[in-house]
Amino acid sequence: MKGLIEKYRKYLPVTSATPVISLQEGSTPLIRVPRIEKEFSFPFQLYVKYEGLNPTGSFKDRGMTMAISKAAEKGCECVICASTGNTSASAAAYAARAEMKVLVVIPEGAIALGKLSQAMIHGA
Repeated sequence: MKGLIEKYRKYLPVTSATPVISLQEGSTPLIRVPRIEKEFSFPFQLYVKYEGLNPTGSFKDRGMTMAISKAAEKGCECVICASTGNTSASAAAYAARAEMKVLVVIPEGAIALGKLSQAMIHGA
């Protein structure tokens, strides 16, 4: 399986000099939701994208692969983000993959413990 950068390379601002930092994000399934179709009398089939199957359980991984890849391309050794959840977990995971340091700024008491633990386990 390819990550998003490899899959969509020709549409993205990457070159052969861009290191691809990926955790195999993307390729999440579409799931049909017939109960909602019926509830709202939709004359079509409705599908939802199950982004919870991305590496950190969030759609944020889709953008973070590019952000950290471009930071690596510029020679960055550390990244920083402010977040109350998904962004901190994603930034920490992708920075760890790139062997970068990561600093996450979190408002006191404003983060779910699961997301905080995800960021911490990856070195934030």
